[in-house]
Order: sequence, then structure tokens, then C-alpha cells
Amino acid sequence: MKILGIKVMRGPNYWSNYRQKLIVMKLDLEGTEDFPTNRIDGFAERLEALMPSLYSHRCSKKEPGGFFQRVREGTWMGHVIEHIALELQSLAGMECGFGRTRSSGEHGIYHVVFSYQVENAGIYAARAAVRIAVALENDMPYNISNDIKELTRINRIEGLGPSTISIINEARKRNIPYKRLDKDSLIMLGYGVHQKLIEATMACTTSSIGVEIASNKEATKQLLANSFVPVPKGKQTRTKSELEQAIEELGFPLVIKPLNGNQGKGITTNIRSKEQAHRAFELAKTISTDVIVERYIHGQDYRFLVIDYKLIAVAKRTPAMIVGDDKSTIQELIDKTNSDPRRGEDHEKILTTIKVDAVTNSILIEKNLTLNSVLPCGEILYLKDTANLSTGGTARDVTDVVHPYNVFLAERVARLMNLDICGIDIVAQDIQTPITEKTGAIVEVNSGPGFRMHLSPTKGLARNVAEPVIKMLFPPGTPSRIPIVAVTGTNGKTTTVRLIAHIAKLAGYTVGFTNTDGIYIQEQEVFHGDCSGPGSAEVVLRDPIVDFAVLECARGGILRSGLGFDKCDVSIVTNISEDHLGLDDINTLEQLTRVKSVVPRSTLDDGYAILNADDDLVYNMKNDLDCNIALFSTKESNERIKQHCENKGIAAFIDRGYFTVCKGQWRTRIAKVKDVPLTFEGRSECMIKNVLAAILAAIARDFSVEVIRAALKTFIPSPEQTPGRFNIFKFKGVELMVDYAHNVGALNELKKFLDTIHASLKVGIIAGVGDRRDEDIRNIGFCAGQMFDEIIIRHDKDGRGRANDVLTNLLMEGIISANADAFVNVISDECEAIQYAIDNAREGSFIVVCSEHVKETLEFVHQIQEGHKCENNIGEGSLSMQLQQQ
Repeated sequence: MKILGIKVMRGPNYWSNYRQKLIVMKLDLEGTEDFPTNRIDGFAERLEALMPSLYSHRCSKKEPGGFFQRVREGTWMGHVIEHIALELQSLAGMECGFGRTRSSGEHGIYHVVFSYQVENAGIYAARAAVRIAVALENDMPYNISNDIKELTRINRIEGLGPSTISIINEARKRNIPYKRLDKDSLIMLGYGVHQKLIEATMACTTSSIGVEIASNKEATKQLLANSFVPVPKGKQTRTKSELEQAIEELGFPLVIKPLNGNQGKGITTNIRSKEQAHRAFELAKTISTDVIVERYIHGQDYRFLVIDYKLIAVAKRTPAMIVGDDKSTIQELIDKTNSDPRRGEDHEKILTTIKVDAVTNSILIEKNLTLNSVLPCGEILYLKDTANLSTGGTARDVTDVVHPYNVFLAERVARLMNLDICGIDIVAQDIQTPITEKTGAIVEVNSGPGFRMHLSPTKGLARNVAEPVIKMLFPPGTPSRIPIVAVTGTNGKTTTVRLIAHIAKLAGYTVGFTNTDGIYIQEQEVFHGDCSGPGSAEVVLRDPIVDFAVLECARGGILRSGLGFDKCDVSIVTNISEDHLGLDDINTLEQLTRVKSVVPRSTLDDGYAILNADDDLVYNMKNDLDCNIALFSTKESNERIKQHCENKGIAAFIDRGYFTVCKGQWRTRIAKVKDVPLTFEGRSECMIKNVLAAILAAIARDFSVEVIRAALKTFIPSPEQTPGRFNIFKFKGVELMVDYAHNVGALNELKKFLDTIHASLKVGIIAGVGDRRDEDIRNIGFCAGQMFDEIIIRHDKDGRGRANDVLTNLLMEGIISANADAFVNVISDECEAIQYAIDNAREGSFIVVCSEHVKETLEFVHQIQEGHKCENNIGEGSLSMQLQQQ
């Protein structure tokens, strides 16, 4: 077996709109294709012995053991690998349940698709599952525990912690989108102007000054003491002599801790001797240069969680401990405690594994114990000085018994610290009575408190402490999303995106949009290039000034990693025609349609999918959609439009020369077709379709007719507003048009436009794209032979796997089949081809440049207009030859 490729889906995708986190592994089964599992001796038995937990997989049998039954009956190895990959992740603490395996259409080659929680864990599981399947097939020994350990490690390092996950889960309940922005815990909630950031439990609303103060324990204590909040007396020290002085002033018992510490690291409590104090001082110095020495407060350890300046939860924390049984050693008791399935490394489970460290050893020395000592039955030994869960402590929820004064005290402390999310550590004898200097003290304030002890306390009620965080960031009724219009199809996407963005801008929005030209924020290009994929969409949605997004969604990005958003308000499918077939295992128009349908299937239930009623493949998408449908057609007589409007649907069409919107029986004329510059006085049918789709998008977003009308009349087809889309330049006696047409569908639309042009000679500069099928390249030539009197064949700088002469020959085959008498030149360099066409143009000629690099081509044409020759800045080298076909 051979892995041919692995893709990571991060949004709605070809395989599922709902399950957005998927691994897609392309797998060649090679010889195994001819051997289903029931034909491999002992395979089922070996699989069951190695991974007995697969018994829980129901598979198509819909019952436990169903997958094992399928294996015994006979199934293909890709299906087995899918289940192994899922179970490996589950065994490492990442529950993953969705999978499917589908043939690619080639013999023995499959797409194995399964869900993941952590990207690198999913990728590792894919590769490990193949290794396991090969070992089982060949009856070779395999140590699966190594894979589980590695997956657990990846999850621990790269997975999100329980606090962050709880906030994300609460956001999902509110339909608030989220995006992880780094490899740690930085999360964006919401889109665009409504976004909020969190990092673990610290929010963008949290005061940076408050965080700064909280990170300095001495500054915290001083600020609170000045406001008569009970805090332990203490001193900040750096040297041993300062330590001695502090001991002299404060007396025993003491607490020694680093000035800038967290998670209880470097803290020693209940110090009762100078020897112990010096050891504690050295331990604290490993964390921080400055060390706090303060009076030890007798009492229990409590964590008060305050969110949005309201007390939300209180947990009583107990340090890591063991209880003697009169026979087990201390190490054995620790191991027994750690065997609790609720314990794991760091924050991977609700409790943390107890580790023997310097603090533990210090405690044992003080008590004249070793790890081999046996504790009497019932004797409790605390293994840590602090009660942090991160060092193995436990927690009991006591929220309901807190005295009202202590509630007031905690909320006052949060305001004094200017922290809207904080954890306040209080040592007190009893929180059911008011805390004073005699009964307790506030020992620390945390600006990024962990939620684990409240979400999953060892004892007591679990508290949904993430809910108030989301309510603080997004009060009920406030938006988290911005309007998103997503445009897909074969042709017309870029112009439609630009027109909708123009309308939205006139409606008062700050617009961000993406297309094959680049990424734009407030009409400013922030990146140039093909930006029709998910990464570019995420850039727009991440921008904090954008309150309206228009996103082009091309097939490549959808297949590579899915959409860059979870849901859109309006989706548009312009058309479906042959392009890019034969790439990425998309070989038919039906498969291409399924790729494009990912976009309308991502439309919100109360949103609109705008479909081309003149295109059968597009129109039939409506059968799989749960949102509202709007249709457009160039013909009022279209029966689909009539039926849709009779059913009170919304549609746009041309009625008596006007762009018209119909809502049920009511019609509204938007503008006269010939008065809309983009239509070229009504001669460009493809542009008319783009305008119809854009009008419907504006209507769906409740833009006024006045705004739409004004936008249509001010959107001028030009290199500035529609670069590379029907850009016409006038020279002396010659016209030249630059267009991005690169497939048969676009060329057919271009032909319809050229048929309306009166010219003495029509010249076309064309090229074939190397990664297309032979028939597609021939068809480009065929279309050109029908359209043009003279043809210049140029070549892209990147042949995409094809030599220039191969592309030329394929184009010539198509040209000749359409026009055996065609006059053809071959000039490889696009810049030279344009210069040649202009220099040799006949009076009244119309030249069409099907451009590869629109921006550079437009700059070159502008220079020619200004009377300058241009250096070769588009291609490298040229080949000129004249082919006269007789």
C-alpha cells in the first residue's frame, strides 16, 4: 500500500459540510485491492487481538461489533484503515467518530476520510493506520502502544486545554464562529468588526495593566492592602541576607514563593525552620530572581472565580495527597493514585498525575520519610505545599455556601485589580463566615485562571463557567458575525464579487473581498495574486474593520482544505461548465457540481442561495438545500422562474430591457440594461448574468433599490474596477480587449460578445493550460478557430507539465477542425505577441488578448498607449513562426 497524499480539511468541504475537521488520505492499495479482508488468512483475528476496542465500532451493522463482523465477511483495506485511524485517536484521548472511504475512480485507489481533533494527530493517525494494516496483512508483530503514546504527546502539546475548549463549546451553542490563530490558545470568536479574542481564559477585554499587576505578587498585595483587603504580611527579597531579615521580622510559620510564578511552581508553605526556609528560597529562585516571604495563613485553600466582576464559582482545593494502608510504600500509594483514569499529563484530563519533585522530596525530608516508607493505616500525607490542580491536587465545589460578604469581597478585588476574568486564591478557616485579617487572607490573584476545577470538580456540582465568558464578550442580542456573500461557479465569479462589493460599499459598509486578483480591504489591495481560496477568506474575516465580506470560492481551495468560513448569508453559483476536469480526481461535470455545491450548502437557514436558472446543473442544486432560494435568468419566459415566482419566491430576470426583480407577484424594475455600463449596452450576455446575480445578493441583504441602481450605474468596466474582464483599449484605428478567458465556457461567452462587434479583422491571442486534458486544450483551439480571423498562440510561463510545442500542436488540432484556413502565428511571449498584434493590425481590427498575468498585461498595454515600448516583463524568451493552413 502507498499513501499518495494527505489533505487537511478545516471548513465545509467536498466530503461534508457539517463535519469540517477531516483528514483526506489518498491511498493506493496496490495488490491489496484484490484481497478483501476475508481472503487474508487470520487477518480478522489479528486485528481483534491488536485493537479489541474496535468492538465499539458499529459500522453499517448499526450495533457493537458491527465493524468486526464486516471484517470477517470481507471488506477492503481502505475501510479498515479508516476505522484504525479513528480508534487510534480515541485511544489517545481524542474522540473521533466520523469516517468514510470512497473509490477515486481509479483501480485500487481510494480516498480514506476521517475526523480529527488535532491536525498533526490526525495526520499521524493516517500514516500509523497504514503501517498497522500492512503489519496485520503480513502477520508481523506491531507495538501499537508507541503510536498511542505519540498521539497522546501530540494532543498534549498541540491540543487545546479544557478551559479554551469549554469557551469554544459555549460559543458554538450560540452559533458564534471561532478560529484558532496560532499553535497555542489564541482563539478568534466572531468575524470581522464583531470579533473578540481569547487566549486560554484571558480575553481581549481584560486590562493589560491588571494582568501586569497580577503577574507581580508583591504589587498585587500592596494594591489590595492599600484598599484594606486582608492580605498576608510579607517582604520581597533577593538575597540570603534579605531572607534572614524577613524571617526575623515576620517570624514562623512562613510561605516562600517566586515573585512571578504560576500553577503553584516554586511555592513552599508552612515553613517552620531556617533550614527549611533556605531550601524554599533556593527553590523559588529557580522560578524568579525576586522572592516573596510572607506570613503563613492557617486555613483551607479556596479559588474564587470572578467573571465580568461577578462571582461565578468557588472551589475548595486540596493538595495532592495519599492515605496510608499499613502495607504500601509511599511510591506505591502514589502510583495507585495516579492509576485513576481521571488523571493524565498536564491538562489532558480532569485531574493531573502526581509527580515526585523537589517540593515532594522536601516534605519527605521534613517528615523523615522516603519513597520506600510505609504509612500507617489512615494517615494522610500531603505531597505538595499548594493545592493547584496542575500539581495533582483535587477540588470540591463549594459555591453555594459562600458568605455574602465574601462574595462582595471577591467582586471588589476583581474591580480593584481591573480584571474582568480572574481567579482569586483565598486561604480561610471558613468561607461561610466573613473573611477578615484574623480569619483569612487573599494570597494571590490570577489573570488567566484555569476553569478545569469548576468544569469538572472532583466532588460537588460542575459549573458552566464558560457561559458567563461568552455572555460578557457577546451580550445576548449582540452580533458575532458579519454578512458573508460567497460566490462560486466556473466563470463570472470575480466580476460578480467586485460588483457586490461595490454595491455594499455604497450601502455604507466597510467591505473586504477576495477573488483571483487579490485580497481587498476598503478597496485597497492588501495582497495581489489568486486569492480565491480559504486562506484569503480568513484574512478578510480576521480584519477588525470589515463589516461585510464578499468571497470568491474556487474549486481548488474547496478541494484542498474546504471553505474559509463555516456559514454564509448569501451564496451564488454563476454557472457550471467544463474546466479543471481530470484534476484532483474530479473527472465529470457531476463531480465538479458537487464541489461547487459546497458553497450553497453552507448557507444559513434564513439566508439565500442564488442559483442560475438557465443552467441545469446549478438549478438542480436547490434540491439539496435547506435555505431560501433565489433564481436568476436572462429570460423572463424561463419556466423555472415563472414557477418559482408563483410559489412566492424571489427571482431576477430581464423584462422589456430592464433588470427586474420579482417577489411573488410584485415586480420592481432596477435599471435599464443598456444604461448599466458593465453590460456594454446590453451586448455582453455573461455580464448581464453577473449583474442579475449581484442584484439578487443586494436584495437578499435588504439594500435599497436606490443604492443598487446607483451602484450599477457607477460600476464602470475598466482596468481599475474589473481588471482583465472585457477591458477595451482604443488605439489609432484598432481596438484591443484584455480578458482572463481561459476555458471553453468563457470563450463561448466571449464569442457571443464578439458577434456583436463589427471589425475588419478579429485577432485572438490564446494559450492552452498545461494541466488540462488534451480535449480541453483542443476545444480552446476549436473555439478560437470559430471566433477569430487570425490567431496568435502564446505560452504561459508555467507549462504545468507540458512542453510548449505539445500545447501548440493540441491547439492547432482544435483550430484546424474549426477553420482549416485559419492564419496562425506562434509567439511564445505574451508581451511580444501583443506588440506584434498591434504593430501588424489592419485598420478597424479588434484584438482579443486572453491573458495569463492580467496586471502585467494591463500595465504593458497602458505603456503602449503612452507611446512606449515595454521590456519583456511577462514571459521568458519567444518563439515566432507563421503557420498558413491551406
